[in-house]
Parts: sequence; C-alpha cells; structure tokens
Amino acid sequence: MEANIGELISEDRGFALITGASRGIGRAIALHLADDGYDVAFCYRQDLEAARQVEAEALSRGRYVFHQPCDVADFQAVQAFVKACEEHFGTLEVLVNCAGIIRDNPLVLMGKEDWQSVMDTNLSGCFHFCRSAVFGFLKRKRGVIVNISSVSGVYGNPRQSNYSAAKAGIIGFSKSLAKELAPYNIRVNVVAPGYIQTDMTASVSPKVLEKVLQSIPMGRIGEPEDVAELVSFLVSNRAKYITGQTFQVDGGITL
Repeated sequence: MEANIGELISEDRGFALITGASRGIGRAIALHLADDGYDVAFCYRQDLEAARQVEAEALSRGRYVFHQPCDVADFQAVQAFVKACEEHFGTLEVLVNCAGIIRDNPLVLMGKEDWQSVMDTNLSGCFHFCRSAVFGFLKRKRGVIVNISSVSGVYGNPRQSNYSAAKAGIIGFSKSLAKELAPYNIRVNVVAPGYIQTDMTASVSPKVLEKVLQSIPMGRIGEPEDVAELVSFLVSNRAKYITGQTFQVDGGITL
C-alpha cells in the first residue's frame, strides 16, 4: 500500500477522492482540489512513479494524500479502496470519477474485448465508485459527485462507438442519480471535455492534429487545467444550486 509520509489524521476532515489521477485530467483535478484546501485520495492503474509525483506535489501544497492502485472495473477492489480512504481520512465529501481508457477502431474491426474493457472501465468504474460512496453521503445528507464524460458521449465520434457509448452512459447515469440524490442535499454533475492535451492525445500525428485544430473555433488544444477549473467550481458552494447538468469544455469544437 502506498500512502503519504506523516501521521494519519485523527480528526474527521472531509476529503476529495479522484479516480485515475496519476496523470492527465485526473492529475490536474487532484492538484487543483489540493490548492482549494482538500486533502486528496486517488487511485491509478499501475504507474506508481507518476502517482508519487502527484503525491509530492499535493504534499508541497500542505495537504495530506492517500493513494493506491485500484482496478476501477473490479467492484470489490473499489469498495476496499473507498473503505481504506475513509479509514485514513474520515469523511468523503467529493468524488470525481475520471478514470478512463480508449480502444478506438471502426466497429467492423472492434473486438468484443475492446468493447467490454472500455465499458467496464469507463462506465462500470463510474458506477462502482458512486455505489461505494453514496451510502455515506446519504447518511450525512451531503456530498458532491462530478463524473467526467466526453463530447464523444454527447455527439458521438467515428471509430469510438465503445468510448462514445460508455461516455453517453455516464451522462444518463448521472442525470438519474442527480434526481435520486437531490432531496438529500447531494449534487451530481458531468463535465464533458473536448480535445485535451493528455497522454491519450499526445501520439496523434501532426496531420490529424492540424485537422483537429481547424475544427476548434478557439484555435487551440485544451489543457487539463481547463477541465480542473470547472470541476473546482462544481464541487464548491458556488455551485450549490447546480445538479444534473452536463458542461462541455471543448473550445467550441461542437458548435
């Protein structure tokens, strides 16, 4: 088990849990929430060195950190991870589901395993964490969930039928959950990024990148911090009357 250096926190302090936070958008969100004053817990698939770098940066901001590898597609592993986070920190206040993978291909070439792995990680992983966190939220009658979808889940994208389906599922799931939890002072919103500079997009060829840039009215690729800024707002009391909504961070690519 990997955790922060230092003593466990004895008082019951709220913390934020971010999935898939060792890199990219999840990393930016974790560090932004640390800047906002949250202690942070996060999981990742296997990149321990990247996780330690995120830990060091959050610690440098004066926050406590807890992290472990966790397969978000494994419900029992998720339940154990959430329990470990709560034992370490106390009260979970904010959940951000960011873990995701891509397995792009035209449908006629897409294997069943590529369909299933994307659904298991991107959609079922979101369910697993929400299911594990919501009972505590209900008991305390407070909590905030932000689920990271994609503009692919809003409008679809060629060669991404698996990814688009999973991200669209997150939107429908979140709307239903928002209605279910609103009477208990629990908010659920969705952020749908467009083309963001991450490890997933770094391998795109210059030719494809040029075409993408031509389709973005703002003329640039988004940064992970562009998404983190919105998440920071949505989990704060500034957004206390906002729930069940999907917010696009896409530079106008879908206009």
